[in-house]
Amino acid sequence: MANTLQARKRARQSDKHRERNASQRSMLRSTIKKVVKAVESKDKAAAEAAYKEMVPVLDRYSNRGMIHKNKAARHKSRLAAHIKALA
Repeated sequence: MANTLQARKRARQSDKHRERNASQRSMLRSTIKKVVKAVESKDKAAAEAAYKEMVPVLDRYSNRGMIHKNKAARHKSRLAAHIKALA
């Protein structure tokens, strides 16, 4: 347990940040899974709609440093290729 006031405050802040990060990471993964599921079901319209919803989320979290920019680019590139292959 934290003994000083400063350490207690840091512990509180760490808990808040951990919960926020976990929530955002979960939302990020869910948006990616929506696209993957639509691609697997070979529904091009649903895949494109889910992709358009996913791209801003990936960009936002890569700019904030939650994920690496190259990881965001890799997800976008691969999923776009899968969607294009559905045609």
